[in-house]
Amino acid sequence: MGGATLKMIEEFLDYLRLELNRSELTVKSYGDDLKAFYCFFKNLDEQLSWETVDADVVRLWMESMMDKGNIATSINRRLSALRSLYRFALSRHLVKKNPAHGVSGPKNRKPLPQFLREKEMDELLDEKFDAWAGDYIKVRARTIILTFYSTGIRLSELVSLNDAMIDFDSNQLKVTGKRDKQRIIPFGKELREELLRYMQLRNRCVEKHSEALFLTSNGERMNQNKVRYEVKKYLSMVCTLKKRTPHVLRHTFATAMLNHAAGLEALRKLLGHESLATTEIYTHTTFEQLKQAYANAHPRA
Repeated sequence: MGGATLKMIEEFLDYLRLELNRSELTVKSYGDDLKAFYCFFKNLDEQLSWETVDADVVRLWMESMMDKGNIATSINRRLSALRSLYRFALSRHLVKKNPAHGVSGPKNRKPLPQFLREKEMDELLDEKFDAWAGDYIKVRARTIILTFYSTGIRLSELVSLNDAMIDFDSNQLKVTGKRDKQRIIPFGKELREELLRYMQLRNRCVEKHSEALFLTSNGERMNQNKVRYEVKKYLSMVCTLKKRTPHVLRHTFATAMLNHAAGLEALRKLLGHESLATTEIYTHTTFEQLKQAYANAHPRA
C-alpha cells in the first residue's frame, strides 16, 4: 500500500482516536474499511488516487460488495467511513472534492415475515391440545390460536372482540382495526365449532364480568400481554422461530391464504391493509418458499 495513501488514512485514524476519542475497535473498523476501498480502486486502475477517484468508482465499490452478498447495513457503514475520511481530508486540504458525497447507499431491506408451516400448525392444533376435557385455560388457548390462524386479525383486534361481534348464522365476525376502521371477516366451520365449545365452557366455568369474548379466570377481558404469553407458550412446542407472537400467526394466515390461491386484493381486505403495497410483502414470502422448493427438488439446482 502506498505511503501517501497510508499516511492519509493514519492521520484520519489518529484524528478519530485523539480528537474524537473513538474506541480502538471503532478506529480499527474504519481503518479496515478505508484500506479495503483503497485496494479496490487500485485494482481498477493503478493510476487512480484519493484525489482522482470519482462517484462512479464509489458506486462500483458498493455494487461489488452487494455482488458478494454484503448486507445493506454493512455497505452503508463502509460508505459512511469513506464520507468521513473525505470530509477530514477536505478540512486538511488533502483533496479538493468528496466523491462519496451525494452517493446513496442501498436501502435496508425489511426482513420477510416469519410464519409457521402448515404442518406445524396442524401439529399444534391437532396434537398439542388434549381432547375437550373441561380445561378452560387450555380450551381458551386453542381457541385464541385458531382464531388468529383462521382470520388473520391483529392482537389488538382479538382482545377487543365481544360476543356480540360474532355472527354464527353467517360465520363472520366484525373487528375494529387501525384508525377505528371496521371490517367483516368470514370464518370456517372449524372455528365456528371451536368458538361455540369455548363459549359454552366459559359460561359454565367463569363468572362473566365483561362483554368480552376472551376472559380471564376472574371473568375480566384478557389483556394483550396475557395473550402474548399464551401464544408464545404453545408456539414454542412446534417451532423454533425467534419470534413466537400473535403477529407471527397473522403472517401464517396470510402466507397460507396466498399458498392456496387467495387473491392479493382479497387478502388485503381480510387483513385490513390500507395499501396493497403492504400486503405484497407476503408475495415475497411465498416466492421464497417457491425458491426453496425448487432448490430442494430440482436435480441441478
